[in-house]
Amino acid sequence: MAAVSFKVLVVDDEAHIVELARLYLSREGYEVEGVGDGTQALTRFAQIKPDLVILDIMLPGTDGISICKEIRKQSQVPIIMLTARDEVTDKVVGLEVGADDYLTKPFHPQELVARAKALLRRARLEPDQPKLIRAGKLEVDLERHEVRQGASRVQLRPKEFDLLALLARHPGRVFQRSELLDLVWGYDFPGYTRTVDVHVQQVREKLAAARISDPSIQTVWGVGYRLELAAT
Repeated sequence: MAAVSFKVLVVDDEAHIVELARLYLSREGYEVEGVGDGTQALTRFAQIKPDLVILDIMLPGTDGISICKEIRKQSQVPIIMLTARDEVTDKVVGLEVGADDYLTKPFHPQELVARAKALLRRARLEPDQPKLIRAGKLEVDLERHEVRQGASRVQLRPKEFDLLALLARHPGRVFQRSELLDLVWGYDFPGYTRTVDVHVQQVREKLAAARISDPSIQTVWGVGYRLELAAT
């Protein structure tokens, strides 16, 4: 990815984490702003409209989980959660409320850069990707980040969108949960298959709310999921 002036908001009460992120991300051409508490984070988010948020879970004022929820009410911006504890609960909860990735402290700054670049790359349409995926009457528009069927529109979070796009590219193919974790989340994520189940359920609910029943995401018990088209 060529250096682009993406805006990154780093929310962490540890000043050295903010400065480390600023140092390494600025080398990639990103504009980095740091804030040290949750209350200020929401204010600055609304003001600068960042392309990426790096968000610590444990913060003074408003905690990172609450901030993530508030951001998701108004934006699908990619979010990387930071946690000081390598605990399953923190990671799963962060992903379930809308985070796209996570890092456990201490982390290598180059890993943070790599994950930031990967999320920004997925958030921006890559030139070699098809712009429109059709599965039956369902359209997944990668350029507009839009899911539609006729007049119906479905608003999905980034990982929900990526999950549906992958299934729509391969209707009828059964994906194991471990495959979906690797292909959608972009890195090995052993032991967190519940994350896939949660995201599938959320996509199903949003499709149902838009009265879209064809295609549907079918569970293949003991294996994973597939996108099923109605017989014509």
